[in-house]
Amino acid sequence: MSHSTPASIEKLETDLWEAADNLRANSKLTSSDYFMPVLGVIFLRHAANRFDAAHRQIEADQTSGKMPKRKVLPADYIARRALYLPDKARYDFIMQQAAVSGADLPKLVTDAMTAIEAEFEPLLGVLPRDYAIFETKVLEDLMRLFNSDQIKRATGDVFGRIYEYFLAKFSVQKAHDNGEFFTPSSLVQTIVNVIEPDHGTVLDPACGSGGMFVQSSHFIEHEGGDTAKKVVFYGQEKNRDTIRIAKMNLAVHGLEGKIAEAITYYQDEHTLAGKCDFVMANPPFNVDLVDAERIKGDPRLPFGLPGVNKQKKVGNGNYLWISYFYSYLNAAGRAGFVMSSQASSAGHGEKDVRRKIVETGAVDVMISIRSNFFYTRTVPCELWHFDRAKPPERRDKVLMLDARNVFRKVTRKIYDFSPEQMHNLAAIVWLYRGQRERFLGLVKDYLGRVCAESAAVPATLATFDATLADLRSRFDALARAVVRHAKLDADAQKALADAVTELREAHTLYESDAKKLLGSLSAFNQKHAGALPGKNDAQHAARKAFDPAAEAIRGLVKQVDLLTKLAARVADLGSGLAAEGAVSATYDRRATARLVKQLDDQRKAAVEQLKHAAYFHRQIAWLHDRFPKAELEAVPGLVKLVDRKEIEAADWSLTPGRFVGVAPPEEDDDFDFEQTLRDIHTELADLNKEAAELAAKIQENLEDVTV
Repeated sequence: MSHSTPASIEKLETDLWEAADNLRANSKLTSSDYFMPVLGVIFLRHAANRFDAAHRQIEADQTSGKMPKRKVLPADYIARRALYLPDKARYDFIMQQAAVSGADLPKLVTDAMTAIEAEFEPLLGVLPRDYAIFETKVLEDLMRLFNSDQIKRATGDVFGRIYEYFLAKFSVQKAHDNGEFFTPSSLVQTIVNVIEPDHGTVLDPACGSGGMFVQSSHFIEHEGGDTAKKVVFYGQEKNRDTIRIAKMNLAVHGLEGKIAEAITYYQDEHTLAGKCDFVMANPPFNVDLVDAERIKGDPRLPFGLPGVNKQKKVGNGNYLWISYFYSYLNAAGRAGFVMSSQASSAGHGEKDVRRKIVETGAVDVMISIRSNFFYTRTVPCELWHFDRAKPPERRDKVLMLDARNVFRKVTRKIYDFSPEQMHNLAAIVWLYRGQRERFLGLVKDYLGRVCAESAAVPATLATFDATLADLRSRFDALARAVVRHAKLDADAQKALADAVTELREAHTLYESDAKKLLGSLSAFNQKHAGALPGKNDAQHAARKAFDPAAEAIRGLVKQVDLLTKLAARVADLGSGLAAEGAVSATYDRRATARLVKQLDDQRKAAVEQLKHAAYFHRQIAWLHDRFPKAELEAVPGLVKLVDRKEIEAADWSLTPGRFVGVAPPEEDDDFDFEQTLRDIHTELADLNKEAAELAAKIQENLEDVTV
C-alpha cells in the first residue's frame, strides 16, 4: 500500500492547479493558450525526475559491478525507462540559469525543448515551444511551482495522477473531446492485468494520451522483460494535440510508438486488421454521427452494422468499436477495452451484433465498474475482454465479474482501485484460467507483507512510547506542584487531577495490550517470515493464526488515538494552571506543547504502521473467504462463470450484474467514525465552495444580460 495517500495527492493536485491557473489571472492568456506549454513544463519536471532516478540506478549498477564502468550513453537511460536529458534540458540547470540577472527564461525553456527533440527523434516537432507568450515572471512562478521538494520526490505513479489531473482540468475545452483522451490508470491497469500484453503488436485505435502503452510497459518490466524487445506499440488518434501529448507521455517513460492521426471509424492507417496480438482502448461512448455509407463495406465489421437511422448514420457507434477490436486481433490475440454500461445489454441491431460476437467464443471476461471512476464522467462502465485463443473447455464460457462494490474513495467525486484491489481482481481471473499457483503466490506475497509490516511496528510504537513517557513525567510533576498550591481554583485542580488519572489508567491498559500484541507479532514472524507457506492449507492456518493479532491491532489503534487525545487534554488544562508563577517553574508550557505535537505525529506514524499490517491480512481474508479452496466458485454479488445457454436465456446480455446476484451485507470491521465525520465535513466544505462559485457565476451572467 502506497504511503502517498489519496488525500495527500489530491491536495497536491489542487494546489498545483490553483497556482498554475493563476496564469489566467496574471496574464492575458486563456487556458487554450497555455494548455500545451503547462503540460510541457510538467513533462520537463517528470523527465527530470525519471532521469535523476535512472542516473542513480546507473551509478549503483556500476559500483556493484552489474554494469561496466564506461562512458554512460543515452541508451543506458532508455533501458531504464528514462529519457536522456542534455545539460541544457535539465530542470535544475534551467532554474539555476533563471536565477542569473537578465536571464531569458522563455528562451531557456524553448532551448530545452529543442535539445530534447534533437536527442530523441520520435519527439521531433512534438514538444511545445511557444514559451515566448509568457512574461518572464509568470513563467518563473510556474517553473518554481514544479520545482518544490515534494514534486522532486514524486514517483511515476504520483506524476501520472498529476498529469491526468491537469488533462482533466484542461479538458473543458471543446477541442479535447471533454476529456475522453485519457483513461484512469486503475482501469488501464485492470485491463492490462487481464489481457497481459507481453509480446508482439499492441494496438490502441483510440490511444488518447498513450496510457495503455505506458501501463503495458510497466507490466512487461514487472515480469522481468524489456519492453523495447517485447512489443511494438501502434496507435490512432484524431486530435493532433492529443497525439503530441501521447508522444510526450511515451517519451518521458523511454518508450516509442507509431501513432497516426486518423479517425478509426473510417481509417486503418497501420493496416493491422487481423494482425494484432493485443488491442486496448477507451473509445468515445455512444457516438451517433458515423456515416453508414462510408463504412458499410469495411472488412473490420464482420458482424454487420448495429443499426442505421433515417439520416444514414449509425445510431450508436459502440458496436462499431467492439467489432473493430475483435477484427484487429490475430487468431491468438486478446483485447481489453472500456465500454459504456449500456452496450452490454443494448437491444435491436446491437443485440444481433453482440449475439454474433458471443457465438465466436472470444468473449472472455466482463467486469462491471461503478460510477465516478473518471474525472469528467460520472457514469458507470464495463471492461470487456476478448481472447480468440480460449481453450476448448472455456470456449463457451464467460467470466462475469461485478466489481461495483470494489473501490477506494479518492475524493468525494472520484473513486479508483487500490493496487491490492487490482491484484485481487486479477487473482479471480487466474483461477478462471486454472492458474492456481499464481493465486497462491499472491496470498504468499501478502503474508510476506504482513510479516514485513508487523516487524516495523515495534520501532514506531517505541518512539511514541518514549514521547508519551516524557509527557507523563511532566504531567505528574505539574500535578504535584498544583496540589501544593491550595489557592489555585479547586475545580481546575480537580479537572487536572482527573485527567492525569485517566491518562495514567489508559496508559497502564495500553502498555499491557501493546506488550501482548508485540509478543504475538514477534511469534508470528518467527514462525512464518523465514519460510512463507505456499500451500493453501498452510496459508489458511497462517491467516487464522494472525486473526487475533489483527483484532488486537484494531483495539490498539484506538488506544493510541485515545492516549494522544488525553495527553493533549492534560496539556491544555495544565497550560491554564501553569500561569501561576510558582507552578510555571515546574512546567514548561512551550516545551510540552511541542511534545504534544510530536506525539501526534508519532501517533499518525504508529497508527499507519499498525494499519498496514492489518491491511495486508485483510487482503488475505478477502481472498480466503471468497475462494477457500483456491478454486473459482460463484460468489454472490461478485463473480460467476456462465455458459452460452445462460447468456442466451438472458437475451444475450453481457451485464455481470444480471448473473452474479446480490452480495449479502457485510459488517465493516474497520469503520472509522471520526474519519467518516471528517469526510462529511470535507464534503460539506466542497459543496459550500461549489455553491459559492456557482452563485458568483450566476451573478456574473445576470450582469452580462442586464448590460
